Amino acid sequence: MSSAITPMVAQPIQLGCPRCQHVFQSQVTTLLDVSEQPELKKALLSGQLNVAVCPNCSTATMIATPLTYHDADKQACMVYIPTELNLSLEEQERFIGSSTSTITQNLPPQAPRGYLLTPKRFMSIESLADAILEADGIPREAVEQQRHYVNLISALAEALDDETHLARLVEQHRNELNQEFFAILGAFIETSIQENQPASAQLLSTLRQKLAHLTGVEEASGSGAAVPPAELEKVFEQLEQAPEEQIEEILAEVRPMIDYAFFQTWTARIHTIEKEGREDEAQRLAARRTRVAETVERMDREAYSLIEESSRVLHSVLEAPDMAAALREQNDKVNEAFMMVLSANLESARKEGREDVVARLEELTQVAVDIIQSNLPPEERLINELLMAPTPEQITTILQKNSEMVTTEFVKKLNELSQEQEKWGNADIASRLRHIARQAGSLVY
Repeated sequence: MSSAITPMVAQPIQLGCPRCQHVFQSQVTTLLDVSEQPELKKALLSGQLNVAVCPNCSTATMIATPLTYHDADKQACMVYIPTELNLSLEEQERFIGSSTSTITQNLPPQAPRGYLLTPKRFMSIESLADAILEADGIPREAVEQQRHYVNLISALAEALDDETHLARLVEQHRNELNQEFFAILGAFIETSIQENQPASAQLLSTLRQKLAHLTGVEEASGSGAAVPPAELEKVFEQLEQAPEEQIEEILAEVRPMIDYAFFQTWTARIHTIEKEGREDEAQRLAARRTRVAETVERMDREAYSLIEESSRVLHSVLEAPDMAAALREQNDKVNEAFMMVLSANLESARKEGREDVVARLEELTQVAVDIIQSNLPPEERLINELLMAPTPEQITTILQKNSEMVTTEFVKKLNELSQEQEKWGNADIASRLRHIARQAGSLVY
C-alpha cells in the first residue's frame, strides 16, 4: 500500500493470492460515510469490508488499509490505521486530513463540523466496530455473539475444501448451527452480492449448501427465517410500553426474537424520533432499550450457566456404572436446561449413527422424564400423562381414573395451555390439549 493513500468510497486494487499466487482485482474502501453508504456499515460490522476472495482457490484475505468512518447524525468520526502498514505520523495525519476534508465538502452548510477536528483513532478493526456498536446502543452480549458467528463462518469457509475437517467442525459446533447462524450467513451472502463480490457470494453459498447437507437443517437453504414485521412491531410496542416489572416476563416469552438486528432496528427507531424533535420520547426509549439489553444479558448469562451445569451433570451420569441411579441422585438438576442438553446429544448421536450411544441416551431420557413427572404437582403430572396417551380411549380411561381432579377449573387450564402453545407455534400440542379439554369437559358437564 502506497504512503499516498487517497480516501475513497471504493477503488479497484490488484492483489496476489497468498495461497495460490493467482493475481486478481478487488475493491478496497478507505472512506465510509454512513449517510451515503449504509450497506457498507453492515459489511464493516459483519467483518466483510475490505475482504478479498480469490476467484481461483476461494481463499479470503483481509486487505490492510486505513479506514475513516463517519456518521454525521451521531457526530462521530473514527479512524482505523493498521499497524502493519507502518505509516509514519506524517502519513497518518495526511490521510486523516484528506478524509475529513472530503467529509466536510459533502456536509450541508449549517451542519456541525467541530467533531471532525478530533477523530477517534483505533488500533484494530474490532475495536472500531465495538465503538460503532456501542454508539448504536447494541449490548455487548449481542456483539460478542455476532462476532462468534462471524469467526465460526470464517473457520468453516476455510475448511470448505477439506471434507473431513469441515465435518469435524460441524460436529464440534452443531448446537451453534441454528436459525440465527444461518440468518447471519444469508446476510453475508446478500452483502457480497450487493457489493459486487461474486467470488465471496459463491464461496458462502457453497458453504451454506454443504452445511445444509451435513446438518440436515432445511432452513439452511435460505437466509434464515425472518420474524414477520407485524410480529416484530408488536414486540417493540410491548417492550416500549410495558411497566418495568413486566419487562422480564415479556422477554422470557419473546427471547428468540431479541438479537443483534433487533437492537439495530430499535436504535434506528430512536434516531427517527430524535430527528422529529421528540427528545423526551427518544430519551425514554433509549433508557428502556438499555434496560432491555441489560436484562437480556443477565438472562442469557443465567441460561448459559444452566446449560454448562447440565452438560457437566450429563457427562458425569454417562460415566457412572449405574446411569439411572446416578441421575436420580441429582434429581434436582433435571430441569428444562438438562432436557435440552440431553435432547441435543441424542439428536447428534442419531445423525452420526452411533446406536450404542443412542440407546443409552434414550434410556436416560426415560429416567429423566420419570423424575420430572414425580416432581410435578398432581395436576401438571396428570396433564403430561394425558398428552402422552396414544389414543382417545386411553385419554378417557386416564380422565375417569382421576375423576376427582377433572373439574371446570381443570378444563379451563387445558384450554389456556392450548392457547399458549398455539401462540408459541406448537400447533400439534395445542390441538391435543384442545381435544383433551373437550373429553374432560364431557365428563364435567
